[in-house]
Amino acid sequence: MSKRLVKRFLTPADEYQCFLSAETQTIAEVELRETENSRSQALEALRNWLEQNPKFLAVRMDANYLLRYLRTKKFSVPMAQEAIERYILLRQSWGIAFNQLDYKLPVMMELIDLGYIFVSPFKDKAGRRVVIYRPGVFDPYKYTNQDMCRVMAICYETLMEDEETQVRGLVHYADGSGVSFPHLTLFTPKEAVRIVKNGERTIPMRHKEIYGVNVHPTIKFALDFGMALISEKIRKRVKLYTDINDVELDKKLLPQEYGGEMPMKEMIEMWKEELAKKRDILLLNDKMSVRLEMYSDAAREGAISALRAGANTCAGADAVGDAMRGLTGNFRKLEVD
Repeated sequence: MSKRLVKRFLTPADEYQCFLSAETQTIAEVELRETENSRSQALEALRNWLEQNPKFLAVRMDANYLLRYLRTKKFSVPMAQEAIERYILLRQSWGIAFNQLDYKLPVMMELIDLGYIFVSPFKDKAGRRVVIYRPGVFDPYKYTNQDMCRVMAICYETLMEDEETQVRGLVHYADGSGVSFPHLTLFTPKEAVRIVKNGERTIPMRHKEIYGVNVHPTIKFALDFGMALISEKIRKRVKLYTDINDVELDKKLLPQEYGGEMPMKEMIEMWKEELAKKRDILLLNDKMSVRLEMYSDAAREGAISALRAGANTCAGADAVGDAMRGLTGNFRKLEVD
């Protein structure tokens, strides 16, 4: 039987119907080069490529799924092709950390109820959703780095199903209260490099604004390291504050505990209702796969092009690793390519 015959298309190649608001369609055309013509041509090109590419075993073919890549790559078909392949390979290679994205799993529900990561029900003046992070509530002795990756993946995958978010992008708000050195030992520097790079370049999301508050001075070196990994474009969108009252974000978008009007618990319950609506499609995504035997060991480990710079990136990882080992006695063994 030919490879093409055993391929599974998990969702059909549907005929796209645009439900974007008129304002969002204008944003898509101005910022992303999306028109009815460019969209139909790009979708056809992607679907033909997926049908003919022997690396894919199972993939979604619905327009909603494919458009998230086209939109983040401003309708460059070759770049969208690379992103699709990288993303499915990332999910498959990194195992459970990016699979079984079921918010009903007990550990996931615990982290969501703690308010580790959730999304405000309100949109900012630009029509964007606000993702709220509270990493200090994550107990590094109780939960694993896989738990952290998975609960964040549940959030992002749910948001990526929304076309308005695909076009308008996201705002991120992080409260660093309670974050300490044990949190930094959850990932080796090499893993941190891969996560940051993949988060920006592989996961099909548009990061528009990033706010951080209450970053403890003792972990500033780790933050500086992370900032050095992201692109200049994203770096310019990061704003850090020591006083929550100085944050240039409408407080009504945030929980009552951060100056807003709606209690955090109520926001979290509303977020769980959104998660419930997208649960089935997120679990379907687990079935997407590529032929791992057609990739190198480096690719399967999650290495991405940005790591090919070599010495500079690895030297930075070495430096951070040395600093962290000097400050904590139980830092995991550092491995650098």
